[in-house]
Amino acid sequence: MTNTEPTDTAPAGTASTGTASPRARRAALVVAAAVLAGLALPATAGADTARDPGDADPAPARYTHQTLNWQPCAAQSALDCATMTAPRDWHHPGVGADLTIAVSRHRATDPANRKGTLLMAAGGPGASGLLRPAGLATTAPAVGAAYDIVGFDQRGVGQSTKAVCQTPEEFDDFLAGDYRDQSPAAVDRVIANAKKLAADCQERSGDLIPYLNTEQTAHDIDLFRGLLGERRLSYFGPSYASMIGAYYGTLFPHRVERMVLDSNVGFEGTWEKFELGQPMSFQRRFDEDFVPWLAARDATYHWGSTPEEVTAHWEQRRAALHDRPIVEGPLTIGPNQLDNVAIGAIYEAANFPVLAGILATVDNWQTADPAAKATAVNAFSHYLSPDFLAEYFSVTCSDTPWTKDLDTWVERGAENTARFPLAGARTLAFSAVCASWPVAPAPRVKVTGAHLATTLMLNSVHDPATYYEAALGAHRALRGSRLVTVTGNGDHGQYPGPNTCVTDAVERYLLDDEAPAHDLTCASPQAG
Repeated sequence: MTNTEPTDTAPAGTASTGTASPRARRAALVVAAAVLAGLALPATAGADTARDPGDADPAPARYTHQTLNWQPCAAQSALDCATMTAPRDWHHPGVGADLTIAVSRHRATDPANRKGTLLMAAGGPGASGLLRPAGLATTAPAVGAAYDIVGFDQRGVGQSTKAVCQTPEEFDDFLAGDYRDQSPAAVDRVIANAKKLAADCQERSGDLIPYLNTEQTAHDIDLFRGLLGERRLSYFGPSYASMIGAYYGTLFPHRVERMVLDSNVGFEGTWEKFELGQPMSFQRRFDEDFVPWLAARDATYHWGSTPEEVTAHWEQRRAALHDRPIVEGPLTIGPNQLDNVAIGAIYEAANFPVLAGILATVDNWQTADPAAKATAVNAFSHYLSPDFLAEYFSVTCSDTPWTKDLDTWVERGAENTARFPLAGARTLAFSAVCASWPVAPAPRVKVTGAHLATTLMLNSVHDPATYYEAALGAHRALRGSRLVTVTGNGDHGQYPGPNTCVTDAVERYLLDDEAPAHDLTCASPQAG
């Protein structure tokens, strides 16, 4: 019941997967140990070239005949930006006000050897993708040389037509308190806040939110492709963007040249099924990766020298915040905020020292160094946002059906709180929003991989957000795909990064048209 990608305002040291910049900032880059073999198949192997299924819904000329007026992006001089107009509802174009979609482009740095256009999307749902091509071009220079890399803010996000649900102050109420509290009053308060959030979305964006879904976004992508003058696109999609890519490839398979899906949502099933698996995977990442790491550094952070001591310390600190929250100006740090900062940080192991420093600061708040306290305040103040969750809930509550019975969610919430408390405690709060969501599910897209070129998929075994078990299900559904399993690792987002095994697989696929002949295993680089 959490976002599948950290927001740009996540805890210090945490960044949105897909920008590529977090990998460039990592201090320790070491040689990957790997099992990498059989890179021989053409990247288009598996495509049914004898059949052209045609565009899912031909777009009216007033959309397809637009001209993109490219200008330097105000926020990133390495990119050009433009806007395009899309119908509110691709199934009924012309009904309702049109939407504006902000798009961007980074030109191939070696135009003489340009291979084509690579479109990248952002995760979340709710993260901005507009400026991401610049990051990918910088950290994957060979790809930046060969491709025009293009990006966009999907409908509902950023510089595109946005959804609005709540003010920051109203949203603070949604995240307040202690989600572990199972008292009748606490449960009633959580449900009331969830219902209010859903109602606020309906009141403030009700004519927009039915059309903020993955299926509509896939049509936006194909409009963008046509306006770029490309017969086919290549695609790179991390996190939730793996689902966008899978839907696009299903609706427009003949428009896909190559596709890389990194850290995969369980796009073969429902959001409800996928999110019910996240409490387990966040707990696994926390207990099996972060807690032992922190225990090994007791001399630095003083949180315990064994995993058992660290876990006991966590529970003691969390209970103390339940009884006596820290108040710093407008900020209140309670037990939910402690959970949130950990959830946001454990997406990448590079963030473990930042999280440990925050925990040490919370332990000694009154006497903490001002700089350390400022880092902690920033982290606690910027987890998620009402803008992010406006898109997040619009997509996850509408893409696929949800159980509407709130009594069911009270029961499941209590079970997840007991078994997987880090993220499981928020099961009721997040699921009750979708149970109260005011619109019917979007048209179902069944992902099969039919008529689609070989797709390359990447996933680490301990990814907390897009957990490996879901990636396996998505891999089975996307027939003809190849899965690169990254062992000894739990990071969310594997490319670009320090693992030369992963880099070799991806870049031979994108640059040399060589897809793996079979699934691969890449061991993670080990810090010395």
